[in-house]
Amino acid sequence: MDKLRLYLVTDSEILKGRDFYEEIENALKGGVTTVQLREKNCDGREFLEKAIKLREITRKYGAWLIINDRVDIALLCDADGVHVGQSDIPAMEVRKILGNDRIIGVSARTIEEAKEAKLQGADYLGVGAIFPTNTKVDAKTITMEQLKAIKESVNIPVIAIGGLTLGRVRLLKQYGIDGYAVISAILKKEDIYEECVKWSNMVR
Repeated sequence: MDKLRLYLVTDSEILKGRDFYEEIENALKGGVTTVQLREKNCDGREFLEKAIKLREITRKYGAWLIINDRVDIALLCDADGVHVGQSDIPAMEVRKILGNDRIIGVSARTIEEAKEAKLQGADYLGVGAIFPTNTKVDAKTITMEQLKAIKESVNIPVIAIGGLTLGRVRLLKQYGIDGYAVISAILKKEDIYEECVKWSNMVR
């Protein structure tokens, strides 16, 4: 599960017209190990097109491709897995469709949600929001104590998400976090490649 270490979540709107595929490839060149395709304003056709193209690019760099929510598109593009939230299809049902060879990630904010996700077959947890974030304004933050408690309650990888910055990674490292999910802190940068090199060095 080391490929979860530097986990980039896509948001083409943050790129403000820059070439989506070129910038994601720059991120992979810089050390991103997993890309989650999460495009809230895409229709199904565009989402599938993006997924198929990202599958090619991620394979080139030996990185994982995770699809947000859409189990059907994950199968169509041969993604490595799917990430679901608490209001999406339960992990147990996702597993029936995906089979045992793909990865399932589940969002969790409490110990109860974390344990239930593990019970239902989740391979990793996305935990947060750790800090306030503009990417998902309705996301409620959790405390460091809650993060630590969730990490200690399950024996699957825990990925921190929400308002992460390079400076905040130092704070999180003490909790033995397995991966760091980043959106705007990388995608807003002028030089995404250079920024990802910094992140890659920081999260080792």
